[in-house]
Amino acid sequence: MTVTVHSPKGRFRSLSTRITMWYAVVIAATFGAFIVVATGGVERYAKGVATGEMAANGATFDKILELEATQMRTSADVLAADFGFREAFAIADEPTIASALDSLRQRAGASVAIMIPLQGDIISTGTTLLPAEHDALWSAVDSGADRGVFQVGGRYYNAAAAPIMIPDLAGWLVLARPLDRAAMRQMAKLAPEGMSASIRAGGTLAGGVSLAQASGKSPVTVEIKGEPTLYWSRRLASFDQKSSPRLVLRYALGPALEQYAPIKYLLIALSGLGLLISTAIGAFVARGITRPIATLERAARAISDGSRGKVAITSSDEVGRLASSFNSMVDSITEREERITHIALHDELTGLPNRKLFGEQLEFALARRARDERIVVMYFDLDNFKAVNDTLGHPVGDELLKAVADRLRETVGGALISRQGGDEFAILVDQIKPGANLALLADQVISVFHTPFLLSDHTLETSSSIGIAVAPGDGSCPDELIKNADLALYRAKNEGRNCSCFFEQTMDLEARKRHQMEIDMREAVREGQFHLNYQPLFSLDKNRVVGFEALIRWQHPKHGLVSPADFIPLAEDTGMILPISEWVINEACQRARHWPEDVRIAVNLSPVLFKNASLPLMVMQALNAAGLSPNRLELEVTESLFIDNVERTTTMLNALRECGIRIALDDFGTGYSSLNYLRSFPFDKIKIDKSFVNDLATDQSARAIIGAITTLAGALGMETIAEGVEDCDQLEALRSQGCTNIQGYFFSRPVAIELVDALIADMRYEQQEPRAQVAAAEAARRVA
Repeated sequence: MTVTVHSPKGRFRSLSTRITMWYAVVIAATFGAFIVVATGGVERYAKGVATGEMAANGATFDKILELEATQMRTSADVLAADFGFREAFAIADEPTIASALDSLRQRAGASVAIMIPLQGDIISTGTTLLPAEHDALWSAVDSGADRGVFQVGGRYYNAAAAPIMIPDLAGWLVLARPLDRAAMRQMAKLAPEGMSASIRAGGTLAGGVSLAQASGKSPVTVEIKGEPTLYWSRRLASFDQKSSPRLVLRYALGPALEQYAPIKYLLIALSGLGLLISTAIGAFVARGITRPIATLERAARAISDGSRGKVAITSSDEVGRLASSFNSMVDSITEREERITHIALHDELTGLPNRKLFGEQLEFALARRARDERIVVMYFDLDNFKAVNDTLGHPVGDELLKAVADRLRETVGGALISRQGGDEFAILVDQIKPGANLALLADQVISVFHTPFLLSDHTLETSSSIGIAVAPGDGSCPDELIKNADLALYRAKNEGRNCSCFFEQTMDLEARKRHQMEIDMREAVREGQFHLNYQPLFSLDKNRVVGFEALIRWQHPKHGLVSPADFIPLAEDTGMILPISEWVINEACQRARHWPEDVRIAVNLSPVLFKNASLPLMVMQALNAAGLSPNRLELEVTESLFIDNVERTTTMLNALRECGIRIALDDFGTGYSSLNYLRSFPFDKIKIDKSFVNDLATDQSARAIIGAITTLAGALGMETIAEGVEDCDQLEALRSQGCTNIQGYFFSRPVAIELVDALIADMRYEQQEPRAQVAAAEAARRVA
């Protein structure tokens, strides 16, 4: 689309000239708006002045009431100190007291004088008090009030009280002046014109405004007969604690606003004139500038609708240059959209299609698949890629991923190759005819990794595990095919890696079972379905039980007893091993605190726990909560613990050992055995794996290995314990090889906590012959 932009000609051809005029228009309009706002500001200013006057006069009224009270208090103090009055008070000479009160009232200019004794009746002159008013006055002076406003006969009075001391407090003199309309008018003479005052204790003011609404930080404005009126109230000191009299100020704003009326009318006239001039200038300028701008606006709207057309440039002024910039913007938008689209659908590191594009292409391939064609989805990742990142760094890992992507393009270029994320890739091969050997496709991918990858600073060898799903048999939608290929990849990993595995329906069942077990395991933690059994640890040197190993058991409410071999690996994969282990340590310590001081508790620790820096704190909290001495807890760790991060593991083990906790090396002699572990960390005990114990009777090498382990442990100051002892011959062979501790079914199976005390009591025999020991062991098994 091509749009022609015409630049205006004539007196205002220059865009800068037109913008200057527009600026003048804006200034004129702004000035007019300012004038309009200023007219409203007149009323706000007048209201502000009135507010200040009300606040000042309210304070003045308070001061007047305070001065009156001070004068009356002075007069009352004179009479209270008079000897004759005090004598008349002492003998209860009521006529003399009444005469003195009347004289005091006239002398002080008060309308009411009252004498309130501690004992006896109240005497008043100038008015008659009701019983309720008597009680109110008595409560006020008795509570310490010496001035304030109180109400007598429906009228408000400003009162002051003075004590009568003979020499101790004997009563009070109270003088009061009325706060009637005449008094309020007299005080209002001090206020500006239009302001009046009254005293109210509640109710509604004019215009439906409540007294509470007029008690805020600023006055309340009310329209009374079309005239704005301000109401504001202030709390007065109250002589009667049960009432809350308030001074209500009323200010009519009409007279004040009339003073500013000429200014207001002048501002309105100037505003109208300014707006009229601005409108005329704006209309004149609009004819010269809006036409080309409107053309550009239509072109911009077309771009927002998806068009990428440019505008034709017919002038060299500012509008022409704007059109040129507009065309450059169109080019930039087109280029940016293409790049954004590529980024949205491709992996930034390798340039391969990403998960989104792979899913879209897979969906398209499934939709166009012929009846006899098959579609293969291969899902694979790099074996031990995490070790590359951990040891050589993420930049080397990224370089390896790019090298893998380049080699995949060269090897399987006819297929759609995608990086799914991390080190995971996926390959889509469609339109496969019947009879094609699908295994060859997987071998083709595996061959990519036969040759080492030559990077900038390293030469790396790696392999891949591949999961394969085939449509339509393994799924009819992208999500199902990818999920099943991922399940097959998981099986390939478990079968040793560097291989391929086709999806089978049993894999989905296993995945569902695994997922359900994860759900059940979380519920088991919440519902307390786990419990501990305890297997005794027997010392051959001391001929008695020296400890117990805590073994976790899961009693599922539907499936019964679940083997630890089934749920512990899942707990480690899902992170549930942390709350489970925390429960095991706490439970074991709580139980062990009831055992004899020389009986320890042993707990196995998963290597996964050592990735959590709070492990030592968790263990110490369990010991403190149980009140168990640290040297009675023995933590068993496996050799695989040292494979991941030897330095971190050693640091955490040292922290535990420094607290007094014993550390045992479990399953020694299997897996990743290394004497360097024994040299770098001083274990308290080495646990000989049961595989060596099982072969003692038939394999001389097993006996030799056990002898070597016990000799080495003795030289390093470590104990040894053999697990899996099931008969007397194994016991005697281990004794002959210098093994110091025994564990196995020969002595006892793991038992519930209820049988632990019996095992401790029955197996505390000392210095017995082997046959006697065997008999005792048989008895212990019967107890178990």
